[in-house]
Amino acid sequence: MRALYFICFAFIITFGCSCSYKQNQILFEKRASTIADTAQQMTATVSYKIQPQDILQIRNLQSLRYIVDEMPVSTTSANTTAGQGQTFQVEEDGTVALPALGHIQVAGLTRSQATKLIEDLYRKSLLKDPIIELKVINLKVTLLGEIRSPGNFPIVKDNTTLVEMIGQAGGLTPAANEKNIKIIRGRGKLQNVTEIDLSNINSLSDPRSILQNGDIVYIAQNKRAIRSDNLQSFNTWVQPALLLLNTALLIFTLGRR
Repeated sequence: MRALYFICFAFIITFGCSCSYKQNQILFEKRASTIADTAQQMTATVSYKIQPQDILQIRNLQSLRYIVDEMPVSTTSANTTAGQGQTFQVEEDGTVALPALGHIQVAGLTRSQATKLIEDLYRKSLLKDPIIELKVINLKVTLLGEIRSPGNFPIVKDNTTLVEMIGQAGGLTPAANEKNIKIIRGRGKLQNVTEIDLSNINSLSDPRSILQNGDIVYIAQNKRAIRSDNLQSFNTWVQPALLLLNTALLIFTLGRR
């Protein structure tokens, strides 16, 4: 009888260990703004400024070849080149060499400032009413942790937010800790960590969530997921041990009868 009680107790432990925890994520829950939230929202956002070694993609949207390609297309790559425009690397002195214009100083300018400068120069010397599109195509952010598609993602526009980038990566996994998402910025002694709480709707207007080139976004596991993993690990070695113990007790009990 005592062995039977022990077997029942062991079964209850095994069943309890096999239970998993379900994570209910809460995003953008409405909360009252605190003084800290208000101060964060008042912080002015700063657009990225072009630097040496940046790669610029430039095209004239006013060109008829951009709207309707009049040239015969022999390969897919040629068509892609026509649609995307040309790329130019910013040199160490901060200039970029452009057709018919020569070296133009662009380092220290925002994307919109550089676009206007190039438009004005082409309008004066070569083109009639150009519409220049300029992108900085080497900017990227790294997403790690509990994200559905971790990896490197390009920043294709100014003021790209954390939420937009998470959306590009497929969203958070069910095990993600949405209340403490870390943005690691800078290198060496200048490195700092910003924590964003996506369960708070005020995070949508938090300027700290605007990503910058080189940022590393890390999403850790939530407590329930960690507890569930620990239970599953515990269960992988407890269940065989209990099975052996139960078998031994049964053999011992039957042998005494």
